[in-house]
Amino acid sequence: MRIPHLAVVEGNTAETRQLQLAAGGSAYSASYADVLQNLRDVKVDIIYPTDEGELPSVDALGNLDGVVLTGSWLNIYNGGEAIDRQVELMRRVFQSGTPFFGSCWGLQVATVAAGGTVRRNPRGREVGVAEPLRKTEAGQDHPLLRGKPDPYMALTVHLDEVESVAPGMTVLAGNSWSAVQAAEFSSGDSVGWAVQYHPEFSLRNIAGFVRRYGADLIAQGTLKDEASVEQKAKSLELCESAATGASAAETLNLDDTVLSSASRTRELTNWFDFLVLPTMTRRGRP
Repeated sequence: MRIPHLAVVEGNTAETRQLQLAAGGSAYSASYADVLQNLRDVKVDIIYPTDEGELPSVDALGNLDGVVLTGSWLNIYNGGEAIDRQVELMRRVFQSGTPFFGSCWGLQVATVAAGGTVRRNPRGREVGVAEPLRKTEAGQDHPLLRGKPDPYMALTVHLDEVESVAPGMTVLAGNSWSAVQAAEFSSGDSVGWAVQYHPEFSLRNIAGFVRRYGADLIAQGTLKDEASVEQKAKSLELCESAATGASAAETLNLDDTVLSSASRTRELTNWFDFLVLPTMTRRGRP
């Protein structure tokens, strides 16, 4: 069988990517590519739409088997060239007929590209393990969420949320923090799925975000003080340890939907199985 050829779209600017590298991390696109290649035997290219140069054409995107959009430090309502270029790229993906998957920022870019709107969540940041996610009626039997219980948990970090749903967009899951946490897009010639949370992140990744946004979490009343921020972050890290994971998970009241890597990434494997592979077959690329 032909190896699927995917592209990961980096949501951050070059300046932000340099900050991530300087802090000892990696660009979102690079870490996302690693996750995808651990899940399936795939070829992955990375697209940097915020950098100078021509955006990929509709035809070039149509030659891909799937497109994945990462998270970002940007806020889409601020506008500017770095954002406009990503929205334009997303519109070309819609025209290409290539299936796409978006995490967090990816959901927001797809929403705006399809005609919806995004706002700053008045409640502030949702960081850590999301409030329980509940499937909508449309999400009950949807392949994106196949294998996920109802309700389910997910790892998350976001300030912004979908404000108004775009034409051709179907909400599949939501929670008490944001009504749109998972959605299907049928726009142009493409069908794609996107989530507000991060199936590609690990518990250790999320612990880092708890520390990074600790002051915000205290200010909005999510956590009490700096000690509780560190306790929360440390407990999330301990969940990944064979020796301490069970105890830490019990303290945080977590279940396998976030503790198990296979369960955390279920949306991505479902995307491969139910969108990418069937599209390859339909295009004569078995």
